[in-house]
Amino acid sequence: MKKIRLLIIEDNRLLRDGIVTLLKKHGEFEAISALEFHDDLTTKMQSFKPNVLLLDLGLRNQSSLRLVKETKIHHPNVYIIMMDLIPAQDEIFEFVRAGVSGFILKDATIGDFLKTIKTVYHGSKVLPSLLTASLFSQIIEHAINGGNEPFSKLMESVRMTRRERQVIMFISQGMTNKEIAQKLDLSTSTIKSHIHNILEKLAVHTRVQIAQYAHTSEHSQAKANTITE
Repeated sequence: MKKIRLLIIEDNRLLRDGIVTLLKKHGEFEAISALEFHDDLTTKMQSFKPNVLLLDLGLRNQSSLRLVKETKIHHPNVYIIMMDLIPAQDEIFEFVRAGVSGFILKDATIGDFLKTIKTVYHGSKVLPSLLTASLFSQIIEHAINGGNEPFSKLMESVRMTRRERQVIMFISQGMTNKEIAQKLDLSTSTIKSHIHNILEKLAVHTRVQIAQYAHTSEHSQAKANTITE
């Protein structure tokens, strides 16, 4: 079986060295190399010819998104995997549209880490597990398949009642069911019913994911307002 040539870009030296040490213990890799953010990526890509580029999403002094776009222009056959703690949904959308094939959370197990690299190398997409079966996974799937509809329009396609949007707003502010019920002058059971409906509409499972939806919707609307102003 052909082995994987892997290039890592990570500006945290301890993490970078740790990843290299970890991967060198596994026989699936033919060669492993690592760079800091300020190294010459273009020269390294040409000389090393990696199959997979493992890139830190949050580089301190450089735009990871710009690096992805440049890499896909000059090296379209290189698979790119982003590393981050918990990437925001709108970030994931932008990176997928730019050509990223997978995401690795920095708290992933070694098994998941290796599996993600091998899965992407064999041509499949890997999203963060927190997005599995969610509304956002459907949005990303739309991006993967080349959809051109704006992200904000996709978010707007989820129809919420006025009351449900109020509940979402209060959840995003960290309020409990009891606090929301008092705020809206409703019973706690009614609030629970609204939350159940919201979870079903978004195809998510937790209040945290509802709050993430609220954040993403607000961010998308802000972008739309900026464009129209």
